[in-house]
Amino acid sequence: MAPGAMRTALTRTALTSLSDAQPVPYWLDDPGRPGALPALTGDEHCDLLVIGGGYSGLWTALLAKERDPGRDVVLIEGHEVGWAASGRNGGFCSASLTHGFANGLARWPGELHRLEELGERNLDAIEATVARHGIDCAFERTGEIDVATEPYQLDDLRALYEEATALGFTGLELLDRDAMRAEVDSPTFLGGLWDRRGVAMLHPAKLAWGLKRACLDLGVRIYENTRGLELARVRRRAGAAVGATGGGAAGAGMAVRTPYGRVFARRVALGTNVFPSLVRRVRPYTVPVYDYALMTEPLTDEQLSAIGWKNRQGLGDSANQFHYFRITPDHRILWGGYDAVYPYGGRLSAELDHRPETYLKLATHFFECFPQLAGLRFSHAWGGAIDTCSRFAAFFGTAYDGQVAYAAGYTGLGVGATRFGGEVMLDLLAGERTERTELEMVRSKPLPFPPEPVAWAGIGLTKWSLARADARGGRRNAWLRTMDRLGLGFDS
Repeated sequence: MAPGAMRTALTRTALTSLSDAQPVPYWLDDPGRPGALPALTGDEHCDLLVIGGGYSGLWTALLAKERDPGRDVVLIEGHEVGWAASGRNGGFCSASLTHGFANGLARWPGELHRLEELGERNLDAIEATVARHGIDCAFERTGEIDVATEPYQLDDLRALYEEATALGFTGLELLDRDAMRAEVDSPTFLGGLWDRRGVAMLHPAKLAWGLKRACLDLGVRIYENTRGLELARVRRRAGAAVGATGGGAAGAGMAVRTPYGRVFARRVALGTNVFPSLVRRVRPYTVPVYDYALMTEPLTDEQLSAIGWKNRQGLGDSANQFHYFRITPDHRILWGGYDAVYPYGGRLSAELDHRPETYLKLATHFFECFPQLAGLRFSHAWGGAIDTCSRFAAFFGTAYDGQVAYAAGYTGLGVGATRFGGEVMLDLLAGERTERTELEMVRSKPLPFPPEPVAWAGIGLTKWSLARADARGGRRNAWLRTMDRLGLGFDS
């Protein structure tokens, strides 16, 4: 078949596969989804107010109660717990706190061993929490394979493996073409690098719902459909109650206005991530990036046999414009990534949650990767915004003389790292010097993004350059080399 005819046939296959796809996140399309809790009406008082009902906020609230069961904790969420990035991501729960080994080595080489150790302990703690609270989120410690689909990517993976091994890091296995295809069979796969222990697969929405239930069980008061609108410092009168554990001393506290009331708190933790921070000076450090994904119908036994994938690892290809993909317990394949769409001005809109042209592109790429699955259909197609920062890994800080803490900028790797972020925020609010707060990663900030229209032009040029590098054997042009030297980046 001529190349043009092959492309036409592939496009037709992709179009047909999308005909029944529901425009909702697969994970949230669940009859077991818990109902929303009532919104806050009137005034509320507490020791710690957590703003945001995604992973950042949920982990912070849970850890706060585990550290001090007597602490009075309130969590408010603008919609429903887990409705945004925490409920619609790919379900890759990574031990990495640095958006991968290579990024950590490039940015914090002197403390990479400590960061890797803390990340491994963090993932172990997540696994223990899931077991302790009986959270049914299909947690599987399968690992992840970075896949090479071009020769230069295989060279890069080999170099990364050799560097990690020389530094004493274990748990990585370099796969040649045959070994890679024995794990998951695609004619496009040339090899891979398997991190056997550092990544778990899970059901992201069920993790969020399980953390919500665990918080409630420990006494956290949660108000949904309660957006934090404004943050301000207030003075307390001597003897005025602020929270359940006291409030007799005069001094400054914080107040957060909501649509139907207010919350008065001694301390505030911000877990709003992609949404505009209530601390305005934090906003230039992140931009929203829209990411999209597809979910297939369940594969038949014959289709499963055609691709293998018995060890159920998460996969991601090694291009700049990359795909991430994984298999679910009921034998569906999630396929996402590639396009990373930045809206001018950082605009957040529900209209951007769906992008048919990206769905078609993703479906076409899927059947290029797995031609043996021609005829398989997609059941769900969705998208949404994540927060990205110029160093790809989370950053942290305080405001209002240490009474407010924030963590943001997870850049798509927040399923696991948000628990670490919750620990950091609680450390900062307590004014404690810990092994976490002493890290350069925690003490430093990424470079902020410039204002518009410079941000739009720079991100557009970066995306074009990354696509060009993928098409030219990984060769980075002058613009990308300059961004590398400055420590700036743009990623999904």
